[in-house]
Amino acid sequence: MTNHWIDLKNADCVLMMGANPAENHPISFKWVMRAKDNGATLIHVDPRFTRTSAKCDIYAPIRSGADIAFLGGMIKYILDKDLWFKDYVNNYSNASFIVGKDFEFKDGVFSGLDKKTGNYDRSKWNFELGPDGEPLKDPTLQNPRCVFQLLKKHYARYDLKTVSRVSGTPEKDLVKVYEAYAATGKPDKSGTIMYAMGWTQHTTGVQNIRTMSIIQTLLGNMGMAGGGVNALRGESNVQGSTDQALLFHIIPGYMRTPLAAQPTLADYVKAATPVSNDPKSANWWQNTPKYIASLLKAMWRDVDIETAYTYMPKLETLSSKDYSWLVMFDKMLQGQFQGFFAWGQNPACSGANSNKTREALTKLDWLVNVNIFENETGSFWKGPDMDPSKVKTEVFFLPCAVAIEKEGSITNSGRWMQWRYMGPKPLGDTMPDGDIIMVLMKKVKALYEKDGGAFPDPIKNVYWDYGNDHHDFDPHKVAKAINGYFLKDVTIGDKTYKAGTLVPSFAMLQADGSTSSGNWIYCASYTEDGNMSARRSKEQSPMQAKIGLYPKWAWSWPVNRRIIYNRASVNAEGKPFAPNKAVIEWDGSKWVGDVPDGGWKPGEKHPFIMRPQGMAQLYGPGAADGPFPEHYEAMECPIASHPFSKQLHNPTALHFSEEKKAVCDPRYPFVGTTYRVTEHWQTGLMTRYTDWLLEAEPQMFCELSEELAKMRGIANGDKVIVDCQRGSMWAIAIVTKRLKPFTIDGQVVHQVGFPWHYGWLYPKNGGDSANILTASVGDPNTGIPETKAFMVNVKKA
Repeated sequence: MTNHWIDLKNADCVLMMGANPAENHPISFKWVMRAKDNGATLIHVDPRFTRTSAKCDIYAPIRSGADIAFLGGMIKYILDKDLWFKDYVNNYSNASFIVGKDFEFKDGVFSGLDKKTGNYDRSKWNFELGPDGEPLKDPTLQNPRCVFQLLKKHYARYDLKTVSRVSGTPEKDLVKVYEAYAATGKPDKSGTIMYAMGWTQHTTGVQNIRTMSIIQTLLGNMGMAGGGVNALRGESNVQGSTDQALLFHIIPGYMRTPLAAQPTLADYVKAATPVSNDPKSANWWQNTPKYIASLLKAMWRDVDIETAYTYMPKLETLSSKDYSWLVMFDKMLQGQFQGFFAWGQNPACSGANSNKTREALTKLDWLVNVNIFENETGSFWKGPDMDPSKVKTEVFFLPCAVAIEKEGSITNSGRWMQWRYMGPKPLGDTMPDGDIIMVLMKKVKALYEKDGGAFPDPIKNVYWDYGNDHHDFDPHKVAKAINGYFLKDVTIGDKTYKAGTLVPSFAMLQADGSTSSGNWIYCASYTEDGNMSARRSKEQSPMQAKIGLYPKWAWSWPVNRRIIYNRASVNAEGKPFAPNKAVIEWDGSKWVGDVPDGGWKPGEKHPFIMRPQGMAQLYGPGAADGPFPEHYEAMECPIASHPFSKQLHNPTALHFSEEKKAVCDPRYPFVGTTYRVTEHWQTGLMTRYTDWLLEAEPQMFCELSEELAKMRGIANGDKVIVDCQRGSMWAIAIVTKRLKPFTIDGQVVHQVGFPWHYGWLYPKNGGDSANILTASVGDPNTGIPETKAFMVNVKKA
């Protein structure tokens, strides 16, 4: 989230799309309703009419997988109606930048596509540069190759009639949504977007969010109170785990993972550090040398940074070697893995194409399952269609403590790092995750010390002072290591910081190895003043109180900033565009309100400091599948062509050529999607064992419209069989008015939906995972599976 949960109340319009917050994020919905109490317009765009829809002023139905068509139509509406925030777009976006002559777009494909590899040569999308190496600009926005004109040209095809043909959303509903949301383009108004997996789990997932960021830039909603692009995480620490580099292509603090082609620290720094000659660009990533050096010293304190860098794991080029989820299990199926740690997860149910995942697990030598209960992953070998005598995988189960039995921090969707203390002690022989890691690492280090190995030095030399005299894990030591220390006496300005003291801000990290920090964005979270995330003060200034910043409640990265890019909320003189809900303001000598995005005086630096040019990106040449979002159908879809272009699918989508996909296949005529219910969580491992939750939602169901039920002779409560290219499962039919048929390009298309909280292990009559049905295809930027749009058949059992 660029903003935070409480800030939702400041919005004049809340667009919820790809999310169902009333049911799946009910605590957040309190702040949505607070916005409504203040006069905000609430909009819900979803294939189903849900409890969220029931609380909204406007509901618009949409077929799963048509989000870019819907949002592209909004971009055209904003531009055609001249509703964009001109001062904001002219001064704070790359609208005026001139794009190079190599850029083209034809028939749904951008220039530079290698059809054999499915990869783009993104150098074809570069800006035209001047003698100083900076993009050429046209402040009048009239040059036909400037971003603004290319944007208008790109979305000229997205008229109401065509968008309705593709999305199934009636034109009158499109106009209602566009008109209501575009009204936030005024300086004193703001609109926010709330999205979740309904946007991300597509082969165009990243571009779904990019499209909304374009809208937010056109309307001037970034950096504003009640604005921003706000992701609703499905678990309390998803944000924190991503910050700490859960994903393979980043290391802590969203730095790039080193590549094999970067064998030295100097090679990495050169490749990862952008250069800008614009004196008004903060170009924040120019600090990469400080952040990587401090990370290396956090991991290998007693080793020089050049040697420590050689210890870092290196990726092959991302285009030739992919370590994302779907690829990992595909390689596992091919026998390329010996072992697998399934830590706090249940991939036998949570992963797309669950039958493939389960089959892949049979190819391992060993599997370690770390969880609070036995689950389908640890028990896969005795599950449906499995012959235990033919499974060679040896499974180990390590029982771990539950959340309330351990101490440490979580970082919620709004980037608030909050400290939680241990309640009851872990039961029996269970251990907190940190303690399990400590035991394992102690054993691994001992083995390397005894037997050596192919590359022992990174293990033997790692800094590992995170426990006490035994093996116990000390979360405070880890939190301090993540924050970072001065390792030598360092003088900054007129103050000397002694070796061994905690670094008070990432601005003080050094590139020479004299500081450590396990994650630069968390530097300032645990200082000599104490554990900032443990704070629980409601104190705030009158200005802060007006929008609900609560700066002394917990701690927010970076440097306790609550609203990212907040210098875009003021004009060149530092005066708020929306004085009635100002985020920051220049009082003549200093900034007041939130922690500003850099302490420069008004007008000294462009506001979007993480971009090399300092501007919001209407044109984003860094994405794998194009600088402008383009509508592509899901890899499984009910139509053979669409009216936007000749390119049906995302040409760069992650897929496996040997796996079949249903496109306009009469055997699988219905669009399927997955979602959550309030009563269950994730794969249901904790909630399925809770009697009163299981009583409320006892088994797998299939939600379908009254029209489809009548067509197939299905009554409410009937048992149905759902099948697809990858397998089949049973479900109980819920016949509902919440789903209606769509008219897509002149034909009737039905959509059905399934919760993904079940598995075969418990309860015995609960059914199996909805992910048996979902396909092994994913977004080219992240590899996230496309579980929100796939093709199925439904028939009465």
